[in-house]
Amino acid sequence: MPHFLSTADADFEDRFAALLTMKREDSPDVDAAVADIIADVRARGDAAVIELTSKFDRLDLAPETLAFGRDEWEAEIAKVPDDEREALELAAERIRAYHARQMPENEQWKGPHGETLGWRWGPVSAAGLYVPGGLASYPSSVLMNAIPAQVAGVERLVVTAPTPDGKANPLVLLAAKLAGVETVYRVGGAQAIAALAYGTETIAPVDKITGPGNAFVAAAKRRVFGRVGIDMIAGPSEILVIADRGNDPDWVALDLLSQAEHDESAQSILITTDHKFGLAVAGAVDERLERLERGAIAGASWRDFGAIITVRNLGEAAALADQIAPEHLELCVDDPEALAANISHAGAMFLGKWTPEAIGDYIGGPNHVLPTARSARFSSGLSVMDFLKRTTMAKMTPGALKAIGPAAETLARSESLQAHGLSVRARLDQLNE
Repeated sequence: MPHFLSTADADFEDRFAALLTMKREDSPDVDAAVADIIADVRARGDAAVIELTSKFDRLDLAPETLAFGRDEWEAEIAKVPDDEREALELAAERIRAYHARQMPENEQWKGPHGETLGWRWGPVSAAGLYVPGGLASYPSSVLMNAIPAQVAGVERLVVTAPTPDGKANPLVLLAAKLAGVETVYRVGGAQAIAALAYGTETIAPVDKITGPGNAFVAAAKRRVFGRVGIDMIAGPSEILVIADRGNDPDWVALDLLSQAEHDESAQSILITTDHKFGLAVAGAVDERLERLERGAIAGASWRDFGAIITVRNLGEAAALADQIAPEHLELCVDDPEALAANISHAGAMFLGKWTPEAIGDYIGGPNHVLPTARSARFSSGLSVMDFLKRTTMAKMTPGALKAIGPAAETLARSESLQAHGLSVRARLDQLNE
């Protein structure tokens, strides 16, 4: 059974605080092992990557087979059924159209003294996209990571996608092709992150690494940050559904299970103004779990971390939503736009009962790489902006320097940075001759 809470209960605040702080993932101490792997890849390059791939993925490679060959790539893509190909192409088209609207514009203007100010945007030169292998091999994640990079104008896009026992996912390779990926390396784990960050004889280093992974991948991303940029350290999936009694309990149950089936550590929460509706949803979840293919995983998630919270009104629901700051937020109420206006913190919002979160995972257009573990309070989902850099621009005229230079000189002197001030004073002196 999930956790049942009500804002009317005297102990609600304590129980809600416990819900927010419960530990939802097993975080093994892998940092030391990851540090050794990174050091090994830095020291031995291809040889280390090949050895570790053989050890962990049971796949023997050589430098020339680290990446899929073009013919092999196309042969795998040819295995994709027509309906899956068409669905993936539609997803790619919609994701690209959505992210194209995110592209910012360069700006330039004249200041009050004739100086020119502004900024310009430019892409990182190369990005490496990590794609998990095995059961967690999701072609949709390839599109969500690679297409924003492609739209941003990144020149070189590469993917690392482990293929345990040599088994590739044809949909992953098709997604990579649709997203403009140049090369797909069949390596994974911390060794793939190290290779992308530092380079080997065969794998050229990149400037930014994005994509989800296991504890080893997450630890490796933390360690290489600074050498390269990273997107985020993602935790288990989350969904918060705010629903009134005007909804079908089975629909809401399925929405909750759509995240619970990801991982035993995922969290699904329902906030409702009607306690009886909450009980009906709980019953519908139980019925669905009996038939769900990943019922064991979803059931553990729902039992350990699921919650149904009854509130007195939607104002309370909005306040709780902001404290939860969920990765995914469904607003299944009569006026979802009005409720959304009162909520500040969520990775992605899905408005109305006809907008299941799963649409956002695949085909809606917005990105599904989103902040977890309450980090939506201060961060955003993956976007074109993650692959762009802003360079500021300034050009002084003699008149502009004469007008504002003395203030710069004064501030430099106040900070005891003599050369700073002198660099301005030298020019002012010439203007005053």
